[in-house]
Order: sequence, then structure tokens, then C-alpha cells
Amino acid sequence: PFNPVNPSLPTTYGLPNGNPNGTNKGIQNLKDGRVLIAASSRPLNADEAQAGLVQIPIARDALAVAVGVNNPYKGELTMEQLKGIFQGKITNWSQVGGPNLPIKIINRSPDSGTYTFFQEVVLLGESFAPDSMNFSTMKKDETTLLLRALGDNGISYSTVSQIENQKTVRIVPINGISPTEKAAIKNSTYPISRVVYLVVPRKTSPGAKQFIDFAISPGGQQVVQRVGFIALK
Repeated sequence: PFNPVNPSLPTTYGLPNGNPNGTNKGIQNLKDGRVLIAASSRPLNADEAQAGLVQIPIARDALAVAVGVNNPYKGELTMEQLKGIFQGKITNWSQVGGPNLPIKIINRSPDSGTYTFFQEVVLLGESFAPDSMNFSTMKKDETTLLLRALGDNGISYSTVSQIENQKTVRIVPINGISPTEKAAIKNSTYPISRVVYLVVPRKTSPGAKQFIDFAISPGGQQVVQRVGFIALK
């Protein structure tokens, strides 16, 4: 949708391979001059801002907590219970009103901005449980592999737009609210909501500036909604 409006600009800057490496690597590539724009699912930290990077909000989004479709646990979770699960303090589904089955946690790669955001918002900045028989951390930030690993007793989290139409998983409501309720994301009543950003150097190229201008324009915001995110306004 951007290129026909701006025919003088190329459609790609590099060769996308379908395997994004997560926010942290994207921002590092931007700092190294390998890319002109990086997408980020978390705000810039102090070091990144000091390095001359600027963030531009382009969409709202939420994280969905997911279990496999055949997981016998059919309930919802509170933020406190979710924190307990990912810190290894709640280890059996029976502790949250489910069947007597061990909880298997599939955590995202630490390279993922989604991992960082979940740690800050759900774990309140505290550490995840260490890897163990029932807690595994992905080496790469690949949602498809993560969802396949859930099985009948696993739990994980992902951007809601990546999983709300997946037939192999079920989204768990948090504090009684589902992230599929778009209004709850827009007004931040769903507790794991966030803003998605484009990140550029302070002195950016004309092409990158044009792309950002498009992303925040009415036409760009229509694209944002079409791909499953929530427009800013």
C-alpha cells in the first residue's frame, strides 16, 4: 500500500527471509547501520535513546496468553497467577482450578521485545523461572514453533494478532478480559496492552521519513487495522 503512493521508493531495504529476529536485534541492526527502520514492540531504553534513536508510535497491540486447544484447563487467570506461573511458583494446573497436570511453560527468546514487555508488565521487572524440565526458553523468536510446543499442558504468550485466528490454540482471559476485545486494548483495560513503534535514527533518511509519515496517516492506519493491530486514534 505504501509503494504505489510513493513509486520512487524501493519496496524493500534488504532481503526479508520471513524469520524476524525480534525487537532487540532489529534495534541493534539499526544502530549498526544495517537497516533504515526497525519495528519495536517495546519503548526504547535509556541507552538506545542516548545512542540517537527515536521512537514513533504507530499502533496499539496486546499480548495474548495461550494454551493448546486440547489443554483441559478452560478457566481464566489473574495477573498474579500468571506471574506465579512464569516465576515457577505455580507449577500445576490444579493450583489455578484446573486438572492435576504439571504446567509446561514455553517462554519466548530473550531477543524478543515481547519477552521484555511481558517481563516488565506481568513479572513487574522480576526474573523468569530458570529453564527446567517444565520450563523452556526458545532460542529464536518464532511464534509458530512456540505454539506447536504447547501440547496439552503448555502455556505461552504472543501478540494477539498472531494467534487469535489459530485453530491449534485457545486464548486465556486475563483478569476476566480477553485481548480479542479491541475496545479493551484501545482503552488499556486489558492489562497486557502496549504500543508498537517504528524506530529510526534522529538523523533519518528522506525515504524512512516518508514511510513513517505514511504509517501515521489515515491510509497507513487503515493498513495497521487490516493486519490485526489497533489504530492509534
